Amino acid sequence: MSRSRSPIQVALVLACAQALMPVWAQPAATTGGYFNRVATFEAYRNVPEGRAVSKKSVAEIVAASADGRWLAYTDGEQQGIGFIDISKPSQPKPAGFVPVDGEPTSVVFAHGKVLAVVSSTRQFDQPEGHLAVLDFASRKLVAQCPLRGQPDSIALDAGAKHAVIVIENERDEKLNKGAIPQLPGGNLSIVPLDAQGLPDCTRLHPVSLAGLAEIAPTDPEPEFVKVNRQGVAVVSLQENNHLVLVDVAKRAVLKHFSAGTVNLKEVDTKRDGNIQPTGSLTGVLREPDAVAWLDDKRFVTANEGDYKGGSRSFSIFNTDSTLAWDSGNFLDHEAIRLGHYPEARSGAKGNEPESVEVGMFGKDRLIFVGSERSSLVTVWRDRGAGQPPQYLQALPAGSGPEGLLAIPQRNLLVVASENDGAARASVMIYQRGTELPAYPTLMSSDSASGTPIPWGALSGFSADRQKAGRLWAVTDSAYATTRILQIDANFSPALISAAISVTKDGKPVGFDGEGIAQRADGGFWIASEGDPDKKSGPLKDMLVRVNTKGEVQEEISLPESLSHHAVRFGLEGVTTTGEGAQEQVWLAVQREWKDDPKGMVKILRYTPATQTWGVLHYPLDTTAVAGGWVGLSEITAVGNDNFVVIERDNQFGDQSLKTLKAFSVAGLQPAAPGDANVPVVHKRLVRDLVPDLQKQHGHVLDKVESFAVDVTGQAFAVTDNDGVEGGASGETQFLRLGQLPGLR
Repeated sequence: MSRSRSPIQVALVLACAQALMPVWAQPAATTGGYFNRVATFEAYRNVPEGRAVSKKSVAEIVAASADGRWLAYTDGEQQGIGFIDISKPSQPKPAGFVPVDGEPTSVVFAHGKVLAVVSSTRQFDQPEGHLAVLDFASRKLVAQCPLRGQPDSIALDAGAKHAVIVIENERDEKLNKGAIPQLPGGNLSIVPLDAQGLPDCTRLHPVSLAGLAEIAPTDPEPEFVKVNRQGVAVVSLQENNHLVLVDVAKRAVLKHFSAGTVNLKEVDTKRDGNIQPTGSLTGVLREPDAVAWLDDKRFVTANEGDYKGGSRSFSIFNTDSTLAWDSGNFLDHEAIRLGHYPEARSGAKGNEPESVEVGMFGKDRLIFVGSERSSLVTVWRDRGAGQPPQYLQALPAGSGPEGLLAIPQRNLLVVASENDGAARASVMIYQRGTELPAYPTLMSSDSASGTPIPWGALSGFSADRQKAGRLWAVTDSAYATTRILQIDANFSPALISAAISVTKDGKPVGFDGEGIAQRADGGFWIASEGDPDKKSGPLKDMLVRVNTKGEVQEEISLPESLSHHAVRFGLEGVTTTGEGAQEQVWLAVQREWKDDPKGMVKILRYTPATQTWGVLHYPLDTTAVAGGWVGLSEITAVGNDNFVVIERDNQFGDQSLKTLKAFSVAGLQPAAPGDANVPVVHKRLVRDLVPDLQKQHGHVLDKVESFAVDVTGQAFAVTDNDGVEGGASGETQFLRLGQLPGLR
C-alpha cells in the first residue's frame, strides 16, 4: 500500500516560503543520510541501591567522553551524575551514579575527569553552588571548588584549559510576580584547569556582566555559555534579552548586544482549546536560552523566552551583532504539521525552543534544535554565511528535551529529556545512516489558508467504505472542537489531507470523541465518552450521528438502565454492521461499570431502526501491573458477526499489554439492558502490538486507541498523543499492520 513521497507531498513538509528544501527532495544534499532513533535509556535505570526507583529521576544536560563511548548526565532530582555505556549505541547500559551534594545543572568531560556544576541554593537571595570534579575511571569525587553563586551552565575552551561557568543566580518567580532586578546578579566565572582536568580554585575569576543590557542592567541572569576555537565565549542573558562575547584568556567582555525582537504571523496566540495558526505577535523579545557556535564568526540561539519574551524560533547571529537569519514561525508550523503542537502553550511561547547543538558530520555542519514543549528535535544543514540553513528532518524526543549532544565521530546524536512521569525521563540515542527517516509516521498537509492542518489526540479510526488506504479519524476532548480527519495511508508517512469540524446548529461543538464509524451514506457515527463525576458537571456517554459535513443530526443517550451504572471510563469505540433498516451500531465500553462482574466490560449494540439496545460481556485480561488497569480502546467490524477490539493497559514500556483481540457474535443474542444474564463473547489473540511499537526504539507508548481495516484488507492502528498535554511528548505512531490472517 505504501509508496514513496510524491513531489507534492514533499512540498507539504515546508511551512514557510524560504529556500528550505526538505531532505527527501534532494537526497544527495546530505552525504551521511538521516538520523533515526536506535535506543532509549530511562534515567531511573541508574538509581543507586538504597534509593527508590519510583522517585523522580531526570536527565537534563548530557556530555560524552573524548572517544564518544561514555555519557554523563545530570540528574537534579536524585542529586547526582549518571553514567551510560554506549559502546554499542543501540544497547546502552547503566554505568554508575555519583552523588554530588546538591542539584547538578551541567556537566562536561575534561582530561579523564568529569566536571559538574552544582547548585546548593536554599534561598534565592543567598545563591550557593560548587564545581564538583569526579574521576571518571573510579567514579569518585576528587575535588570540589566553591562558586560564588548558583551555577547553571559549564563549557570548556579549546584544549580544556579553562572551565567557563555561568553563575545565573536565578530570580524568584513568586517574588513581585518574578519582576527583575532581583539581586545579587549573575556573572561568568572562569576557572583554570591543569593537564589532569583539576581546577585551580584559588584563581577563579568572575567576569562582570552588569551594566550591559538595557533590561535590568544591574541584574544580569546569564543562562548558557559556549566557547569557540578562538577562545571566545558567547553567553546568553535570557531574561535580559542580551548576548555577550567574552575573551576567556583575557577574562574580558569583547562585545555585547541585544538579541532583538521579532514579528510573527500565522501563529496560535490563544489558549482556547483549538489550534488556530491565524494570529500575529509584534515586537516579541527573543530571550535566548541555549547557544552554540557555527564557526568563529557565527552562532545559533534557541529563543525559548522565560521572562516576557519567547519568539518560538531559533536564530543565527554574526559576532558583529547583526542578525543573519531567524526561523520565524517555522518551528510552530512544523510542530502543528507533525501533531506535536502544545495548544496549552499558545498564549505563551508555543513550541518553546530551548536547546541547540552544532556538529560537523562529514562534510555537513548540522544544527539541532530542541523544542521543549513540542518534544521535537529539528535537524538543519548549515549552508554557510549569507545562506539560510536547510531543514532536513524532525526527530521525536522524550518529554521535554533539555540537553542535546552531537557525537560526530560516531555519527550519533544524544538527547536528554527531563520530564519524568508515566513515561520516564530518558536519554535517547539517534544514529545517522542511509535509511529514510522513520519519523514522522503521520503528518498533515496544508489547509486552504496555507498553514498546516492541526491535529493530535487521535482516538478512533474508521476505514473509508470505498477508497483503499483512506481512513477517517476523530479527535477527543483534548480539543474544544471535535474534528474528523481524513487520512491518506497511500503515502508514507501517512497524510492528513482534510479536516471537518463537527458543528451543531451552525456552531463548532466539542464531544469527547473516542470512536468513529463511517455510515453507508458517507456520514459518521461518533462515540462520545461520558464522565458522571466530572467537576464541571456530569457528562453523558452518547452516540452522535453527523452527516458528511460534520453537522450533528442526532444525539442518542444511553437508556437509564445503562447510564445509571456508568463510570468515567465509558464509550471507547464504535463500528457498524448492515445498512439501512438492517444497520446495527456496536460500541465498546472501556472498563467495568458498577453493574459489571469484575473483569467484564460491556459490548453494546444499538439498532437505529427500532431504537433498541442490547448488551454482551467481554472478558478482560487480568495481567495489569500494580497501579495499572486493562480496558478496551476500539471496536472494528470485520464482517457481519466478527469484530476486533484493542485490549490494552494504561502503562508504558516493553512489558505493557497492547493487543488486538477478535471475537464473534454468531449465535449470541445480546441481553436487554438491566438483564442479569448477559452472554459472554469468546475472544482470541490476533496480534501483540508491543513488537510493532518497539520498532521506533523509543518508549512503548501507552495509548493505542484506533484500529481499522480498509476495503482491501490492510490493517492500520495509531496511538493517541493526548494533545501534547499532561506530560505527553506528542509522539504518534501510525502502524501499518498489513493483512492480518483469520480476521473474517
